[in-house]
Amino acid sequence: MNVLIQITTSILGSDARQDNSQYPATMPLYQIPKERFAEAAKSMKTAGARLVAEWATDETSFGKGFGIYVCYAKDSEYLIVKTYTPLNDPTFPSLTKKFVPAYRFERQMRSLMGVVPLEHPDSRPWIKHEDWPENVYPLRKSFDASKPIPRVKGEYQWIRAEGEGVYEIPVGPVHAGIIEPGHFRFQAVGEDVINLEEKLGYVHKGIEKRFESISWEDGAKLAGRVSGDSTVAHALCYSHAVESMTGCNPHGRALWLRALMLERERIANHLGDIGAICNDAAFAFMLYQLTILKEKLLRTNLKIFGHRFMMDKIIPGGTSVDINKDAKKEILAEMDWLTNEFERLVTIYDENPSLEDRVRDTGILPPEKAKELCVVGFVARASGQEMDCRILSPFPPYDRIVPKMTVLGSGDVHARGWVRVEEVRDSIRLIREILNSLPEGKIREGFTPPSPDKSGFAIVEGWRGEIVYWVQSCPKGGINRCMVRDPSTVNWIALEEAIHGNIVPDFPLCNKSFNQSYSGHDL
Repeated sequence: MNVLIQITTSILGSDARQDNSQYPATMPLYQIPKERFAEAAKSMKTAGARLVAEWATDETSFGKGFGIYVCYAKDSEYLIVKTYTPLNDPTFPSLTKKFVPAYRFERQMRSLMGVVPLEHPDSRPWIKHEDWPENVYPLRKSFDASKPIPRVKGEYQWIRAEGEGVYEIPVGPVHAGIIEPGHFRFQAVGEDVINLEEKLGYVHKGIEKRFESISWEDGAKLAGRVSGDSTVAHALCYSHAVESMTGCNPHGRALWLRALMLERERIANHLGDIGAICNDAAFAFMLYQLTILKEKLLRTNLKIFGHRFMMDKIIPGGTSVDINKDAKKEILAEMDWLTNEFERLVTIYDENPSLEDRVRDTGILPPEKAKELCVVGFVARASGQEMDCRILSPFPPYDRIVPKMTVLGSGDVHARGWVRVEEVRDSIRLIREILNSLPEGKIREGFTPPSPDKSGFAIVEGWRGEIVYWVQSCPKGGINRCMVRDPSTVNWIALEEAIHGNIVPDFPLCNKSFNQSYSGHDL
């Protein structure tokens, strides 16, 4: 039996009622009274679970109030806990004192849904900007997304450090490079950073609201645009969630093609990041060389899959594209070429003393801090956390072709870069095994939209880490709510912690070693 279920039922007893409308069965959901919400969180914390996501739903179409949800995980086990709060009193107990990630989850829930976390230490808006009217809540059903939001005068209240010699450095939201906007506010003494606060939300697009007005099939297209560099992983996670609600089981060939695309996405992004880390350490040679490798992979994607980033190729029920024998041979030959070129560059990377001086012992996120912050993906693995959804919660073909998990303990820029190096190597191996074992068969299964009043949950290990989707159908059968949790949502706050004790010029290097998504965060 699921350990988290045992803890919940033993502590809450009959107050914990399983919701059988949640799918798949391996992702159970328990409804509990609001007054025991924080008590359940305390028991999860004591058991060593991590907080995966926290979100709210407007369930007025069901004749109810607001649903407050939280997902916990421990190793391969996941559990969703739900409570209700009425429309006339949209409050709930804050979990911030138990789990650090709740700090921003709950600020966002208050900003976009208008539910209030009691005893939360920070009432400032998150994602919703200070120039929006106070009583505008975009995720409520009463919100009219077709009308522009009126602008009001407002000013964000930054946290400030004070003392002799302390000065402030604002960075962004517009940056010198071609990247998305985000604001970073430093307090420093001399060159030493004593505090960093992030302000994101500049590319808030209303994606979660948009899900409510589109078809289940078009939902996969929208998911693929949450964060463009993770289009495969997001579309796959959405598809898994809605497939679980309908009992749709794609054919084996489609499942293996999905994994092929997922690993190609992983390789391309890791190649770009390793080069970018080197560039921020003034070693531009590696950026140019690794960009060439990445570009060749993207051109192969265009030739074989019809899109450089393989966008819209994963759909509910399977894939929209197949490969033939010639394409298979071309990808295998490309993996041989990539191995040779990549290993040559890794040797240069590993034997460059000036680069080593910059990346080692810079931007350290200690293992105990990584665990406390509930970080995921390569950020977690570089800080001693054994976390990879492909291994802990495998789906075909990862139940047969098992990835290698590289875990380092130093938690510095070097570790976050080297985990990527090892993952490129392993993804090349996985692609070879996938292609050499690719089954025959159809690439698409008939997809029937979910029936009313169901919810589906899915996790996928994208190249940044664990992606989470929770989808709920409304009484008429459409999408009532689609909660998206990109890895960046929990990893961004770790950058603020890792920069402490570093000098200001090391921030670009630290930031690039995390390379979290603004778009994936600013939903």
